[in-house]
Amino acid sequence: MEYKRRIADIILKEKLDAMGAVLIEGPKACGKTTTAEQQAKSILYMDDPQQIKQNLQLAETNIKRLLEGENPRLIDEWQIAPQLWDAIRFETDHRQGDGFFMLTGSAVPADKSKINHSGAGRFAWLTMRPMTLWESRESTGDVSLRNLFQNPEKVDGENKLQLENIAYYICRGGWPKAINKKNEKSAIQQVIEYYEAITRSDISRVDNISRDEHRAKRLMRSYARLQGASATIPTIVADMKANELEDMSDETIASYINALKNIFVIEDMPAWNPNLRSKTAIRTSDTRYFIDPSLATTALGIGPNDLLNDLETMGLFFETLCVRDLRVYADANYGNVYHYRDKSGLECDTVVHLRNGNYGLIEIKLGGETLIEEGATNLKRLEDKIDTTKMKKPSFKMVLTAVGQYAYMRTDGVMIVPIGCLKD
Repeated sequence: MEYKRRIADIILKEKLDAMGAVLIEGPKACGKTTTAEQQAKSILYMDDPQQIKQNLQLAETNIKRLLEGENPRLIDEWQIAPQLWDAIRFETDHRQGDGFFMLTGSAVPADKSKINHSGAGRFAWLTMRPMTLWESRESTGDVSLRNLFQNPEKVDGENKLQLENIAYYICRGGWPKAINKKNEKSAIQQVIEYYEAITRSDISRVDNISRDEHRAKRLMRSYARLQGASATIPTIVADMKANELEDMSDETIASYINALKNIFVIEDMPAWNPNLRSKTAIRTSDTRYFIDPSLATTALGIGPNDLLNDLETMGLFFETLCVRDLRVYADANYGNVYHYRDKSGLECDTVVHLRNGNYGLIEIKLGGETLIEEGATNLKRLEDKIDTTKMKKPSFKMVLTAVGQYAYMRTDGVMIVPIGCLKD
């Protein structure tokens, strides 16, 4: 069964209503073109083997012909003829209305030397990430993040997922093709093949700089070990030297990391900087994350059973899964996801901060009374530090868990929500 990207569909429609064109970007395995095809009224596949030479010739001699068609018109693999960007920018300037074009392509960027204009005011950008548990229909969706910002006292839902399910979903990831596989083995193999493509070719194709496949794999293993940590480049270098017997320079590591960011393999999380009552120094380093937890487990060569036998490691990768879903849900609510840590060691795994200034504090735990209590204590300590004369109170405080039958509000105002009942 082919699942639709329900959240991306809604965001894409909103952006088409507001702008002349939308550029849809993200990892190549996340189904960008499929989502755009569902919205398109006409489609041009620039890399169609039977038409590519003709299309490239038209891009040089009669580019307006390529833009003709019912709107919204999807132009797939547009980056092989970068001059399409300026042509679309010009076309949207001279038409009445919005929602004319959608552009999709591989994660390898277009040659910017052939683009003269930024597209500001004409283009909207939509970053598509792997699918959330709600989009893949594993979450019941009983608890809406949007509703929590509006009515935080009303939280109720049922979770049907067990720890074994979560372990599998971490390793399978949110890739549409993996979700659609009929058995677990073939689904996880789909992720392995994507990982091999990243390290074998994509990491070099992104900027035409040759990078070593085995070094890329060693770096990704190190990144997996440091998931959720504010690890500096020297820390990553030291980890690789200790675990991989690989001594790469800071500059080389930075080059590999930048390439992985450009093809949407990794997406680090920025720090949140609230107004505090005291002059507590806030740590501002980004936190390291893959865009999907399956890339981390694949890099380390571990599967669901390995996670179930090592719950501490599973907790780290469960956090990556939750961050993935929260980022998608935050996008749907015009928000961003941050982390918080100060010099006293107080941390908050994620802060969902909306454009209107509302925010929610979220700690991520596998479950169990001890971990939940630890998360709730951290949330209340952070809330006490925030200067509410200079910014709003948090809309909610949540411990997001892997297990637990129900979502509910504790008497101290901290809500407990299993990931298996959360949606946007």
